[in-house]
Amino acid sequence: MLRTGARVLDDGDRAEVLALCDRDPVANVFVAGRVEAVGADPRRLGGELWGYGSRGSLEAVCWSGANLVPVEAGPAALDAFAARARTQGRRCSSVVGPADAALGLWERLAPAWGAAREVRPRQPLLVLDGPPAVEPDPWVRRSTAADLDLLVPACVAMFTEEVGYSPTAWDGGRAYRARVAELVAAGRSFVRLDAGDGGTPEPTSDPRAARRTAFKAELGAVSRRAVQVQGVFVDPALRGRGLAAPGTAAVAALAREHDDVVVSLYVNDFNTAALAAYRRAGFRQAGVLATVLF
Repeated sequence: MLRTGARVLDDGDRAEVLALCDRDPVANVFVAGRVEAVGADPRRLGGELWGYGSRGSLEAVCWSGANLVPVEAGPAALDAFAARARTQGRRCSSVVGPADAALGLWERLAPAWGAAREVRPRQPLLVLDGPPAVEPDPWVRRSTAADLDLLVPACVAMFTEEVGYSPTAWDGGRAYRARVAELVAAGRSFVRLDAGDGGTPEPTSDPRAARRTAFKAELGAVSRRAVQVQGVFVDPALRGRGLAAPGTAAVAALAREHDDVVVSLYVNDFNTAALAAYRRAGFRQAGVLATVLF
């Protein structure tokens, strides 16, 4: 292989991939988590890992699946990854990663792929590596299968609000519900249910008594060193009542219940209310990501 090209990695590259991810375990948690869980063989990954550099001298990688996610990629590696992505054509729904790398990759791809639906160039990457700064909401708990009928609509609402289209559009929501159920089964979904009908929320642990999901969040990526909180949602009728900061603090505390990991999340820089809530919870900025949506 020429050093200027990108190659598809396999399990023989696993240790080197994880060593690259460890250079910034927070920014690279998505790729690290997948490789830790199933290795680097494309048949198990559900996508491909592209590498820049020969075995034993790996310099950068890029996850190619539903997203393109560059890891530790400088200009030469971005050239190689963009060349491979142009050759195969666009198969992803987004490019996401550290801002310089993600935007650099998109700059190389845009002439061939055409306009993006949206570019979010600055998404603060926040971390919490100690106790939260506010008291965690005691009503936030890990979700169970019994919560799904209330939880899934909240997840759909969050996805639609964040990404701009519904995840149920293609198959009536079957695949998306299955994905939410997987997160629940893995202990990576968190919820606070509300039995109230307006006014002051009345929390409940019984989904049969609940009328809505007041707060929910998931761990979208999990590695041995970091977790990434995603999908933080407060019911629109309950926003402005201070649920987000203690709710996110509770998710962080539960995520660190058995493992001393760094809890992270990223947020659009224009979402000032969310930024304020996370900072109240004790999160601090550790970097900047960017996302290109198609």
